[in-house]
Amino acid sequence: MKRRAFITLLGGAATAWPLGARAQQPTKPPVIGFFSAGSAAAMRNWVAALVQRLRELGWIEGRTVAIEYRWADGDSERLADFAAEFVRLKVDVIVTHSAAPVIAAKQATSVIPIVFALAADPLGSGLVANLARPGGNVTGLSSQTNDTAKKRVDLLRELFPGLRLLAIMANVDAPSAVSEMADAEAVARALGLEVVTAKIRRAEDIVPAFAALKGRADALFIAADPLVFSNRIHINILAAAARLPTLHNAREYVEAGGLMSYGTNLEEVFRRAGDYVDKILRGAKAGDLPVEQPTKFELAINRFTANAVGLTVPDKLLAIADVVIE
Repeated sequence: MKRRAFITLLGGAATAWPLGARAQQPTKPPVIGFFSAGSAAAMRNWVAALVQRLRELGWIEGRTVAIEYRWADGDSERLADFAAEFVRLKVDVIVTHSAAPVIAAKQATSVIPIVFALAADPLGSGLVANLARPGGNVTGLSSQTNDTAKKRVDLLRELFPGLRLLAIMANVDAPSAVSEMADAEAVARALGLEVVTAKIRRAEDIVPAFAALKGRADALFIAADPLVFSNRIHINILAAAARLPTLHNAREYVEAGGLMSYGTNLEEVFRRAGDYVDKILRGAKAGDLPVEQPTKFELAINRFTANAVGLTVPDKLLAIADVVIE
């Protein structure tokens, strides 16, 4: 009888267990919607830094958090559709970078938190009303690209004392790039340099832009945005063929053949964005989180490129450079 009762008890437990187990199932993991005006290939290292930081904070992709990715591949017209899709999916937080995608996300929702992993001029672009207390549903990290324009031009003049004609290339459909181009032009003219601009909107505009610059410039200042970042290798090949030294805001451009960069470490910036996402997923309000501004900038120089365009890097610059590519 005891054995029979024990079997009956086991049978009852087996019948009841799935119901109890279902009742104790964890809730559905939160969803992060990540979208970019660039490409998955171009953004690989930055996104990996973000995902790694989330993992360190307990948000493991595919287990404790889901991430939906969308890539515009340089087609800015797709950004509004991506933002609208994330609203329909009811993601818990939207993560993006650069002004245009953030603006698209802001236009799509005033409720879902938005974290920009990188923005050149959050105030000037209208992404936030105040850096210390953004308010609304948007916050993130500033690269202060516009603030470093003078430093970059000064460094270029130190490497290239004969600089007289500076070309500035920018995607004029990217608000941050337009703002950076204006700042760079103002800085250059204040230093007595002549300026010519090369305006692009898509990858197909890059070759004609270089053709138009032929013989009209001594060096090329590149205003950063996802379009030029995705095409940085192509741009640097064309610049080398034209013997145009290039000036950038991040070492990734220099690693791809550019001459010189001065700016923040972008992988570290994307890692820091993971901290913002973590706080929001744990209940913080985006508008209460101050926009973080960089405190450290790095100088990168490509000596191989310098030699290719006929420049010798001064020992003084080599001594202070954080990254030197031989």
